Amino acid sequence: MMTDPDASTLDLTQTATPLSSAKDSSLADTTSENIPPYRSHDPSQNLKRSDPFQFGSRYLLPEDNPFEFNAWDHVEPSSEDLARFESQIIAQKAAPVSDFDRHRFNTEPEKWWNRFYSNNTSNFFKDRKWLQQEFPILKEVTSKGAGTKTLLEIGAGAGNTCFPILRGNKNKDLNIYACDFSQKAVDLIRKSEAYDRKHIRADVWDVASPDLPPGLEESSIDVVLMVFIFSALHPTQWKQAVYNIWRVLKPHGEVCFRDYGRGDLAQVRMKKGRWMEENFYIRGDGTRVYFFGQEELKDIWSGELFRSGNTDKSNVDQETESFCATDTSNPLPVFDVASLGVDRRLLINRHKQLKMYRCWMQGRFRKPDPKGTEWLY
Repeated sequence: MMTDPDASTLDLTQTATPLSSAKDSSLADTTSENIPPYRSHDPSQNLKRSDPFQFGSRYLLPEDNPFEFNAWDHVEPSSEDLARFESQIIAQKAAPVSDFDRHRFNTEPEKWWNRFYSNNTSNFFKDRKWLQQEFPILKEVTSKGAGTKTLLEIGAGAGNTCFPILRGNKNKDLNIYACDFSQKAVDLIRKSEAYDRKHIRADVWDVASPDLPPGLEESSIDVVLMVFIFSALHPTQWKQAVYNIWRVLKPHGEVCFRDYGRGDLAQVRMKKGRWMEENFYIRGDGTRVYFFGQEELKDIWSGELFRSGNTDKSNVDQETESFCATDTSNPLPVFDVASLGVDRRLLINRHKQLKMYRCWMQGRFRKPDPKGTEWLY
């Protein structure tokens, strides 16, 4: 799922140590034998070359010049930045999407995703090679001798997740079901040279529909992978989607989840005419995107949000709800929230002296044993 290509870059320029000073400081540091790789300017210590899976270790300390490196990990926005973010959101709400556009984007979301994948082939996307580090269970199910394991990827796109998993697979009994809302995306996967029918099957499936994916039965999946897909759903579709995932997972099966967090650059820099509802936007290409809060996601996957009276629909117009509503009569069992964190990154444009804050949510949700499951209605 892509950020809006037409949106302007958010200028968060702040007064900082001149780059020349940073350069002098860094040259002095490189003489130290004990300097960690993520603090070194020596090309031989470049983490992208030595180990592309190591990240998240460059912390911005008070004495650091933020413009010394291109990125810093786990950086919280300052109070000034947060105030600037809030003013951006207020301006977005003051110029929302038109009623006409809201209707057409919500009634035919598949049209816009098909158009997106018609314009962007598999070469447009980067392979997600970091998945096994972030979700160790993926390494477990692809290991030699792991036995029969079945993985369902929801929102498979052009295959930039399922194909890297398949390339690193050592389990002869691994099965991957790659599903996407877009027929064009599924066609890209099926036409790929890496499409091995022995281990992978690609199909069109809407996770918020009342049906399970083609060829799958209840309690048949070991791992569900959801990377930047849940944010494409309208909030009124969340309950059905979570219910479908619960149905298809085996007891103790796990959901690997990553998506946009509230206050991410992609949200803050949205132009006028893109705001549809609270934290819910339409991109320039017609695709929808929601930005989540940590507690909100916990409430969604634990089932707390769907308890009677907890669902806030104050920002949902009746027409939108009628088009997006799914079967609300289904019981929804809770998930155990195994982990749920916020991944923050400060990206630096050193030439223009710009700061850009990224924020993603990452979690693992586990289907509990049916004997101890509480049912929600």
